[in-house]
Amino acid sequence: MTARAELHGDELVARRHLRADPVRVWAAFTSPASIAAFWGGSHATVPAGSVTADVRPGGEFTLDTRAPGGATRRLRFVYVLVAAPHELVFDEPVTGLRTTVRLQPAGDGTDLTVHQRRLPPELRTAQAADGLASILDALAKHLEGDTGPGRSGL
Repeated sequence: MTARAELHGDELVARRHLRADPVRVWAAFTSPASIAAFWGGSHATVPAGSVTADVRPGGEFTLDTRAPGGATRRLRFVYVLVAAPHELVFDEPVTGLRTTVRLQPAGDGTDLTVHQRRLPPELRTAQAADGLASILDALAKHLEGDTGPGRSGL
């Protein structure tokens, strides 16, 4: 299964089923090492040392994305809502972009929905939708590789 992303005006919604329980998916979205492993999707890399996550309302979440050509962009978000392991909301203070991550237990794993609102005009594109979908697909691959003690292969 791959992620689906739909663009509607200044909103982008992406969905994907993950074969991991909500606690594992939550940990991936809140752990700097895991964020670095999947956040760039297929279009960028995220240096592990660039990620910070102070996971509490008012805390910051920052990371660098590095494009294939080498251009680096610093991203900064502020957590608005932290309701483990079901909902995470964070804002990008410069543009006002709000991202809501919802995790719903479903069958053999978790249904993940990422809803972005107040997209700036430069992100209201099919390319941005494809980018978000690729991030969710990279998350699925990251979770599949997590087969340490007490974990089952996916």
